[in-house]
Amino acid sequence: MSRVAILGAGLSGLVAAHGLRRALGPKMEIDIYESADRVGGQLHGVPVAGRPTDVGAEAFVLRRPEARELVAELGLHDEVVVPTGARPAVWAHARLNPLPSPAWMGIPATADAVRGLVDDVDAARMEREPGRPLNWSPGSDCSLGELVADRFGPSVVARSVDPMIGGVYACLAVDTGVRAALPALARLLDEGAPSLTAAVAALLPAPGEARAPVFGALRGGYRRLVDALVESAAAHLYLTRPVGPVRRVGAAWEVDGHGYDGVVVATPAPVAARQLAAVAAVSADGLRGIATASSAVVAMAVDPATPLPERSGVLAATGEELARGVSADPVKAITLSSRKWAHYAADSGVAGGGAPRVRASFGRLGQPVTATDGELIATASAALAQVCGTSAVALVDAVVQRWPDGLPCYAPGHNGRIDGVIAGLPAGIAVAGSAYRGVGVPACIGQARAAAAAVGAHLAAR
Repeated sequence: MSRVAILGAGLSGLVAAHGLRRALGPKMEIDIYESADRVGGQLHGVPVAGRPTDVGAEAFVLRRPEARELVAELGLHDEVVVPTGARPAVWAHARLNPLPSPAWMGIPATADAVRGLVDDVDAARMEREPGRPLNWSPGSDCSLGELVADRFGPSVVARSVDPMIGGVYACLAVDTGVRAALPALARLLDEGAPSLTAAVAALLPAPGEARAPVFGALRGGYRRLVDALVESAAAHLYLTRPVGPVRRVGAAWEVDGHGYDGVVVATPAPVAARQLAAVAAVSADGLRGIATASSAVVAMAVDPATPLPERSGVLAATGEELARGVSADPVKAITLSSRKWAHYAADSGVAGGGAPRVRASFGRLGQPVTATDGELIATASAALAQVCGTSAVALVDAVVQRWPDGLPCYAPGHNGRIDGVIAGLPAGIAVAGSAYRGVGVPACIGQARAAAAAVGAHLAAR
């Protein structure tokens, strides 16, 4: 009988446990160690005005197969819901502006898509861009912000690209590498796209082509997925149990004083670096070089009379964050959850007098969240009033969820760094989490499956 330790009971750790159980059967012993007092990591919901509300990850990308396949495996396919079709807005020039479209991750496809939002000189720069030589070496990497600023202008970065990147990676486009964050764009540039305009156009659906929903969520919230994974993994859970360095003992590994045949390290990069230091020094060094950003979410239920915009949410342009000056931590985005998701609208009874739900997001790389909970709630309320065009909004309930060092930032060269981290791991140890091949739910599922497969292959070969 084999015995495996999994460090971290977030999505990645639970998916790895689920994969190992399916592959190696009921006799395998799986122990999951988690420093917190609950499972799920950033897949976390809390009651807001008596209704469960996700305060970490909210949705998953449907275009990637990993989340869809996992949901189907767990019998939750019928619980998948898609957004209502309401479009987001960008807060810039002290007003709501439509999110540029057509665009790819905030990179506009045409100057018309951003006219009136960006500076006139940059709109003109966009129009001329296809005629300018593009200097890109296949296999190279650079800052997404620098690339777009050079080709389209800095105001396009600040008012279109940054709002999107900040929502996904909690850092600005200038801090983000093209190759890791937008691999499809890097591939087209490698293949010889003559301009950024041409590359973005190639990523978009053809004119007239039906557009499938981009995002999905679970009607009952991510708690449904977490509970199903725990049941499927049938592992021993050790909560409030932080784990120190993994150590080699003969042909086995020692974790928390116990011997194991394999280990999956599914903790955030700074923690994983400490846990791997004694058995994979090169990998640990690579993980220490990954910067992380802290963030916070304020989940609110508001008075039904609040004049919420007919938008799915509002993203703030760089330098024009919402409620600036109310506290040291400005709001970078507001999700109008009951506008965005029909199941939230039905649950909260938006049309029938219930309390609509809204989320406000704080924090970016280099901008740690320092305000108190009360200050964050006051700032979130002021930001919501700002986008609603009112002097104040009445809150029915509000909950603060903090995510210290919760999001890794994919700097230029990130993929090469991760290649080195994985190459430096000894047989029988694998890594999973958002620090490696993508921060979204599908990417984390894919990396966790790969980690489970690597450990499973090691066990089978013994």
